Amino acid sequence: MGGLLVLYVVLLILLWCYARKHPETLTMKDALRLLPDLLRLLRSLTADKSLPSGVRFRLVLLLVYLLMPIDIVPDFLPVIGYADDVIIVALVLRSVIRRAGPDALVKHWPGSVEGLQVVMRLAGSGSW
Repeated sequence: MGGLLVLYVVLLILLWCYARKHPETLTMKDALRLLPDLLRLLRSLTADKSLPSGVRFRLVLLLVYLLMPIDIVPDFLPVIGYADDVIIVALVLRSVIRRAGPDALVKHWPGSVEGLQVVMRLAGSGSW
């Protein structure tokens, strides 16, 4: 149990260092502005029967995680509280792009072009 606690603390420190070192990746203001569109995107992608079932399953798990009141890192912690959510969303969207292609995100994105560019950059796909 002590080893898990030490590992958790080390991961928190690494997450905090990353968030402080790369503040330009996504500001809290950008994240809050994108949240409604991002949730609509996730719901729309989940309902798309043309996507592989593994992709849709990951999206459902992501939605459940985002809606759960308990996170890996509590949201009341400054800087790193929401950083874990952003990182998990980025990882899942990156896997969606790898499996379904960037066109799936473009097709279902309900927001502005600028918002889509931020989400694609967050997911590691600069070009679409």
